[in-house]
Amino acid sequence: MKWSLLELRKYQEEPLVFDETLDLKHQLIQRDGQILDLSPVKVKGFMSAGKHEYLLHYQVETTMTLPSTRSLAPVAFAFDFSVDECFMTPEQFQRRDETIVEEEVLLIDGQTISLDDSVADNLLLAIPLQVLTDEEKESTDMPSGNDWAVLSEEDYAKQKETQAQQVDPRLAKLSELFNNESDDDNA
Repeated sequence: MKWSLLELRKYQEEPLVFDETLDLKHQLIQRDGQILDLSPVKVKGFMSAGKHEYLLHYQVETTMTLPSTRSLAPVAFAFDFSVDECFMTPEQFQRRDETIVEEEVLLIDGQTISLDDSVADNLLLAIPLQVLTDEEKESTDMPSGNDWAVLSEEDYAKQKETQAQQVDPRLAKLSELFNNESDDDNA
């Protein structure tokens, strides 16, 4: 769904309200190969046109299938988040109020604002770094292999503490030498 800037000027008094279902599956799979599937995206919100900017607010609901970061098993991950964006033409950006931070403004290329592109970008940004199946979330077993294992922070701290208490066998004789010298000094 796209809106022309000319069309949006009609909505300076009251916002343009929308309730759409978008099919972004192919677009997102092309942009991010880890996405296995995407259900239709429900988007509900409004677009308002001010004198100096175009404000877009919407709520996104969808389910994306991603591989587990631990086992690569498919995991259905539900998304439900809201987005607020501020768009400006290059001319509006040059005349913007100094209280508007440059990083918070999206510049409009051409004469249209695309809801599809905005939703796709925000869905890609919302993909979590860690995706686990329900079994992996409940399990305390960490992956391991030949000569390696993933440790929890608690296990790592225990391992460090144990290693600090153990004397390196290569230095054990040296430790005995120091003990003998201190015994000689006491005698």
